Amino acid sequence: MGDDPNKEKAVHALPMPDPRTVPKTDAAVAALFEAHHERIYRVARRLTGSREDAEDVLQTVFLRLVRREEPVPAADEAASYLHRAATNAGLDLLRRRKSARSEPLDDAERHADPSPGPESARADRELREKVAQALAQLNPRAAEIFALRYFDGYGNREIARLLNTSWSTVAVTLHRTRAKLQSQLKGDLQ
Repeated sequence: MGDDPNKEKAVHALPMPDPRTVPKTDAAVAALFEAHHERIYRVARRLTGSREDAEDVLQTVFLRLVRREEPVPAADEAASYLHRAATNAGLDLLRRRKSARSEPLDDAERHADPSPGPESARADRELREKVAQALAQLNPRAAEIFALRYFDGYGNREIARLLNTSWSTVAVTLHRTRAKLQSQLKGDLQ
């Protein structure tokens, strides 16, 4: 059983498939994970306020990607697709939690530096939970735009490009969302 150099040449001579028609593979999903997992984790962490929940959202996003029938999104579409998927998965998790009336345990806060004081830490935690609950009540598109702007630091024009919409739509949505959140939080904090 010697090595046949003709066989090796024949394998390398096969034409490469068009990348747009390549079926989904573990390697393609792994490449997307390597390129985008940190950003997706940050989006989920800011939405949920919990490291464990953010890890769950990250896992959910990529498991859904593996299980879906369509090919993996192209590189130029992947960032937008994955960000929307993370936002939706995070909001779904918050909605489920609200309906189940369970409270998350956040290890980071249990081990945080006590110098700010327990009252301050409690107030910060309560405010984060109220903001997360208020975001969960928004429509997913408004919550996604809000998260992109205030959690991820994108500008209105960048958000418009990511979401394939106009910057004026982004600006109006942000204005309405801020007003709604301020109203909800003001009522909750009194």
